[in-house]
Amino acid sequence: MVEVKGKQHDLEKLDEDNFVLNQDKAGQPNYTNIQKYAVNGAVHYSNAILNYTDTYEEVIAIGITGWLENKEVKTKLKAYYLSDKNLGIAKLIDNYTDFGFLAQKNLDELTDKIDSINLTEEEKEKQTSNLENQIEINLKNLNQEMQEVHSISEDYRVKLISGLIMAGLGVEKDGKCIVAPLELSDLKGEAGAKTHDGMVILNKIESFLAEKKLPEQKREMIKEVLGLVFIYSKLYEVENDESKLKKVYKKVKDEILPFFNPKYHIDFTGRLFNVLNAWVKVPDGSQNDVVLTPRYVCELMTKLCQVNENSYVWDYATGSAGFLISAMKEMIKKANTIADPNLRNQKIMHIKAYQLLGVEKLPDIYMLAVLNMILMGDGSSNIIHKNSLTEYNGTYEMGDHNGEPFPADVFLLNPPYSADGKGFVFVEKALNRMKKGKAAVLIQENAGSGNGLPYTERILKNNTLIASIHMSDIFCGKAGVQTAIYVFDVGTPHDKNKLVKFVDFSNDGYTRQNRKKSSANVNLKNTDHADERYKEIIDIVLGNKKETHYFDNCTIEDTITLNGNDWTYNQHRKIDTTPTEQDFKKTVADYLSWKVSTILKGETNENF
Repeated sequence: MVEVKGKQHDLEKLDEDNFVLNQDKAGQPNYTNIQKYAVNGAVHYSNAILNYTDTYEEVIAIGITGWLENKEVKTKLKAYYLSDKNLGIAKLIDNYTDFGFLAQKNLDELTDKIDSINLTEEEKEKQTSNLENQIEINLKNLNQEMQEVHSISEDYRVKLISGLIMAGLGVEKDGKCIVAPLELSDLKGEAGAKTHDGMVILNKIESFLAEKKLPEQKREMIKEVLGLVFIYSKLYEVENDESKLKKVYKKVKDEILPFFNPKYHIDFTGRLFNVLNAWVKVPDGSQNDVVLTPRYVCELMTKLCQVNENSYVWDYATGSAGFLISAMKEMIKKANTIADPNLRNQKIMHIKAYQLLGVEKLPDIYMLAVLNMILMGDGSSNIIHKNSLTEYNGTYEMGDHNGEPFPADVFLLNPPYSADGKGFVFVEKALNRMKKGKAAVLIQENAGSGNGLPYTERILKNNTLIASIHMSDIFCGKAGVQTAIYVFDVGTPHDKNKLVKFVDFSNDGYTRQNRKKSSANVNLKNTDHADERYKEIIDIVLGNKKETHYFDNCTIEDTITLNGNDWTYNQHRKIDTTPTEQDFKKTVADYLSWKVSTILKGETNENF
């Protein structure tokens, strides 16, 4: 992709980190830069190629300026490389004086340069964080507008935004448009029972879901849930020439949809749900039943379970599918190391279709999970709308393996803490259906000190507790409980002589606050080497060589009983009560200080 400008200083506009500056502070396209500068224009169109075609995964963006100087033509030229694997970020290949670098004789050199261009993990994380931060800002602004301007009930907002997103995405296959994205012009404000804006949107959603090959039962359930918003709420009624649905969709189309891209693997609907929950009451909030796990904790637990491209991962209280998304991201990362492109693509398709399974009983949240996995590239095949304790039997429920046991070897869970055993009833149910593998459970910590009985005791009969991690205040205002992560080896009975690793992770390097109108990077700040601390926790649990030593004095190895009631860090922390000479001197000094103070105040007649 080449763009040419005719002025000397119109080659490129970069930000303070030397990235091509094509977005403004609000995260919207900076059309001034895109139009004025050659590199910025070429990068803009290169991103369009990556985002809106299925064929191209890599683009070279070339910006060139040419001008006359003393009747001589002068030129400047820069070439950038963009790719899906680099999240669409433009990385400089080199400065050139002409197009000779594209000549046949120089292609090997060019290919070698391109092959060496990769984002650092820090750049990937920064890009993901930037996207998540901007998504959250836009969602908060939209939610505030729905509440204060349009007076849309809190019961409708999650369903409304989810439905509008599905209607606005459209479906493409083999370069052909199968379902066109909803356009504002499609919403005409008609009053007919079959033609009003709500029905237009719902029809678009039905077409979207049908082309995504969702089973008819799933489609009917989602249609029924969304019908409450798009038909029975009467948000389709026209006020001042437009329906509320159209007014909200304008915002969704301009400020939400541009951020969608499966390659980012962002838990978008988890963000949506958490944003809306900051404004509305959570169902059973007093019981902490609906609190979605932060992405960085999902990723930690995925790595603690050593998820790879061959893992089969399930979650019995899926929520918005944050655990499955983190697992899928890690599985695809491992699969991308397969050299043969055909085998690599087949493996990634297999991961999405067969290796992830989630069960969720709440209709609204189930719908979010399905949407989330569709947006991630359609790993929605095995998102099941059932009560995992009473209705789900541990099998695939559609596709080629319908009725066959799901061969899970990784279990990830943040259960509703109001359930039996503080949620350990879910853990027992899932682990009893597994033959081997790993499990990581984020749960109310006192479930491991007796409140999880009898499930914790029974779990040890077939599974080994390998680590107990005392967590920081990761929910910060969303749930008033102390949590821990319990990690298990599945399928091996716990040996009472087995050493368990207990870690105090209360200082995880993040500083948190819970300001409703603040963005994610304000409410969560890495103030003390959080990335390094999370890596050290992984190294401790997995027995790897550590690169840092933040937790040397916060790690204990100790045995547990088989009673299932001594799993917490504080139960194994040893406090040395033997007095030292320093303790004696301090006690005497404190006493003398008190004695002098009472004499000076005249509170005693005693003398030294």
